[in-house]
Amino acid sequence: MRQQYPVPPMCRFLGVSTSGYYAWRKRPPSMRAQQEPRYEAQVRAAHERTRETFGPERLQKELADRGVQIGVHRIKRLRTKLGLRCKQKRKFKATTNSTHNLPVAPNILDQDFSASEPNQA
Repeated sequence: MRQQYPVPPMCRFLGVSTSGYYAWRKRPPSMRAQQEPRYEAQVRAAHERTRETFGPERLQKELADRGVQIGVHRIKRLRTKLGLRCKQKRKFKATTNSTHNLPVAPNILDQDFSASEPNQA
């Protein structure tokens, strides 16, 4: 790519100095960049361990219980980066249709739960 687009013209086009570009290339990775893969693995493992139901706040507590100190915003960012989402609870939906004209079974127990013999009502 450098043969096709030499560094000095690209730096001029992007508005940065060539020395600044080369200094950026030589700079070692930041502490955050070094910690990122380890935290990604821990967040992914905690997400799977909690059956994908914990949000960032509960994930932070789960990780803190295991000795991993990580902030909520970092967990949010990592979850977005990794594509991790919580499983949403579904709203309860009644499936019984009580507006029918069918006969109702008789209540033979009539709230009397004492049985004289096993398997007898």
